[in-house]
Amino acid sequence: MTLLRPATSASAAGHGDPVNSPRGGRTRERLRITRRLLGRRFVVAIPTIILVSLGIFAIAAASPFEPLAAHLGPNYQSATQSQRDAVRVAYNLDQNWFEAWLRWWGHLLTGDLGWSSIRSQPVADVIADRLPFTLGMASAALITAAVIAVVGGAFIGMHRGGVLDRCVTGLAAALAATPPFVVSLVLVSVFAVSLGAFPTSGARRPGDPYTLDGILTHAVLPFIALTMSMIPWLLLTMRSAVVDAAGSDAVRAARARGIGGWALLRGHVLPVSVLPTLALLGTRLPELIAGAAIVETVFGWPGLAEALVDSAVALDFSLLAALAVGSAVLVLIGSALSDAAAVWIDPRIGMSA
Repeated sequence: MTLLRPATSASAAGHGDPVNSPRGGRTRERLRITRRLLGRRFVVAIPTIILVSLGIFAIAAASPFEPLAAHLGPNYQSATQSQRDAVRVAYNLDQNWFEAWLRWWGHLLTGDLGWSSIRSQPVADVIADRLPFTLGMASAALITAAVIAVVGGAFIGMHRGGVLDRCVTGLAAALAATPPFVVSLVLVSVFAVSLGAFPTSGARRPGDPYTLDGILTHAVLPFIALTMSMIPWLLLTMRSAVVDAAGSDAVRAARARGIGGWALLRGHVLPVSVLPTLALLGTRLPELIAGAAIVETVFGWPGLAEALVDSAVALDFSLLAALAVGSAVLVLIGSALSDAAAVWIDPRIGMSA
């Protein structure tokens, strides 16, 4: 009895304590690998953000646009040279781009994003007013596109070669080759102009305050356009991954054991197939941001796209740098999180920064 008691206690501890159980060990290993990945990505992100901000200032300074035209508007042609020089000094347009970059980082490190010369308000206020529109639209479209692509790609992948598979694959390939602004213009022509079912632009009627009903009504067409621009590459990737997984030895062995249908898809196909889709989400985030900017411009959606374009034309360094660097940070965070999710699902892939 005395010899069996330690063994029994150890066995009970091993099965009762999740930390010491095999599942607890796998969880700790996942956490370790995920933390290591995120730590490496954070270290890499710091110089990346610095270089991106430096490149933004350098490229903006080399832009062929005349910033005075944006600041003076219709008075640009009639303005005298002394008036133009005064505007240059007032808006710091006469300073070197490298000095402007150093000055911007100096303010940023103190928590000050600067002053937007074209909006005549703090950059933080510009972002606070417009970010909810951009973030809400992009997040809703991304989640919807991901759900449709995963479900649709899994279904047609498990029924490859059929009529539905060929039709959906061909439609997705054609849609992937269509620029987002073309999709947006078609939606405007059909549903806004011809049918009059939805508003053509903005997020409210002229003169009306923002309301939830008005925002949702105006958001329908840009939401559809942005979602349609993201579905093809996600769906085709998911479909290809499901086809590869369905033809693997592991799945054939599962079929031989009598496993099929939803149990086969959930237990043997999806865990492997979802990894390429997660990785693609991280690498294609810049296209999501670019697509959102195009869609917002076409539909006049009051997001950050208009502010980004205006700041680039007018060389509003403070606003331009904040928006561009913020976009880069979102891409880096999204890429790191998608890779971390993939590592959590399958630590054997050994992903690193």
